[in-house]
Amino acid sequence: MADAVDGARGRGAEDPRRLLGIDLGEKRIGVAVGDVDTASANPLLTLMRGKTIDHDAVAISRLAAEQRAGGLVVGLPLDMDGGEGAQATKTREWADAIAVATGLPLRYRDERLTSERAERRIGGTARGRSGGPPTPSQRDAHRARIDREAAALILQDEFDARAAEDAQRRSP
Repeated sequence: MADAVDGARGRGAEDPRRLLGIDLGEKRIGVAVGDVDTASANPLLTLMRGKTIDHDAVAISRLAAEQRAGGLVVGLPLDMDGGEGAQATKTREWADAIAVATGLPLRYRDERLTSERAERRIGGTARGRSGGPPTPSQRDAHRARIDREAAALILQDEFDARAAEDAQRRSP
């Protein structure tokens, strides 16, 4: 389930064919980049959340400029029944503020189970030295990788939905 939200249009240097996918968490922001023409999304990096939305907006703006991205696709954490709870409300508030601050158009994409899909894709945390449990730094690095992968899945879901919509429009 996606819904489009009009944001202020780009500043001119962005390519509307390149998008940033975002998996927003309490502590981290997973980011992916993708190309509409190739319909492919790739994990990019994981940011630590700033102290304020303004700090996050500066980081996202910088990334969008570096990647020449012309839009944002933010994962919306819907409840399993498809409803919106408190976390979805917080995500909308954050994403709307980021879209205004960056001047980039924004779309939401249902992110249910993306972290689980990402973990299945990349596997579990590596064992620690001598086969013991993973170290805290190994766990943090694994979690950051899952966040990036989840962002790529969110963005890939957006590309797949666009392709399905295009195919439906073309069929008689």
